[in-house]
Amino acid sequence: MSEKNLVISIDAMGGDNSPKVVIEGLSLAHQRNPNIRFLVYGDKAKVDAEIAKYPALKEVCEVFHTAEFVHNEDKPSHVIRNRATSMYQAIEAVKLGKSQAVVSAGNTGALMAISKMVLKTIQKIHRPAIVSIMPHEKGRYVMLDLGANTECDGINLAEFALMGNIYAKCAFNMEKPRVALLNIGAEEMKGKDEIHAAAHILKSAHLNLNFIGNIEPHEIPKGKADVIVSDGFSGNIYLKTVEGTCHLVMHMIKSSIKDSWLAKLGLPFMLGAISKLKKKSDPRLYNGAMFVGLNGLSVKSHGGTDGLGFSVAVENAAKLVENDFVDSIRRELENIDLDEISQEAYYEVY
Repeated sequence: MSEKNLVISIDAMGGDNSPKVVIEGLSLAHQRNPNIRFLVYGDKAKVDAEIAKYPALKEVCEVFHTAEFVHNEDKPSHVIRNRATSMYQAIEAVKLGKSQAVVSAGNTGALMAISKMVLKTIQKIHRPAIVSIMPHEKGRYVMLDLGANTECDGINLAEFALMGNIYAKCAFNMEKPRVALLNIGAEEMKGKDEIHAAAHILKSAHLNLNFIGNIEPHEIPKGKADVIVSDGFSGNIYLKTVEGTCHLVMHMIKSSIKDSWLAKLGLPFMLGAISKLKKKSDPRLYNGAMFVGLNGLSVKSHGGTDGLGFSVAVENAAKLVENDFVDSIRRELENIDLDEISQEAYYEVY
């Protein structure tokens, strides 16, 4: 971390086991990044009781009492204008310049709605998207949109590609990330018209992207691209399919060992490999989806994560702040007229 303190606002009441898991996560993040300060919003009595368990954390946390918080079952339309909740106030701290990012494990729809309303969308960006980091055979990749926009046109997908490209540069220190469109086939004629239009836009010399074309879902784990772009409907289905498949594979491995006495005898020799596999596929190490395209950093931690997972989300937010992610998007778009480029693409496609 840099010498100058970095400030992150925290919704302490979001998630399945808050504020316990949240404060535990802050403690872990503080141990690895002592220069981060936290503005913590939530039930002060409960938050203070958890912070008391971590003496070193007291010096870097400022707690603000909120009488209300957003429940997992709350509809975004019911809470979006309630300024008394811990989520709202944590997000507003970013708008007011008190913090550089907000992290919450709370209701995804509410966090997205409030973040969009309070922070506003970056000029020239039509829609924000949800982006996250996931593992493949050769390392990691970023994917967006993962659920914010179920339907997208070509220009939306092109914007996602631009933002994903910058995200990968910041997260992975890459100069030219490989950008691909999720599709049902690698051939240019495959897929929907929106994908064809997006491909034409992304081929534009003005964008200076390392666009490699379409990618099929089964190719993603092989590490053929660094940025995967899709509409939110397809992206969310892909994400949940991957999560389910990982659980299935681990279950099958455990069952196979349990049902075979020979496998049990060989287990001591496989512990190292199994441990390595478990660590590499540990979802906690990839926790922290971000809403990109807003005038501020808003990061969503998985609601069911533990302290380690929440600390990873906090550290991902801190890294993006240090890499000036939001301003990087603004600078990238300064000399680009995506609307004009998209019009040319649509004439070619349609």
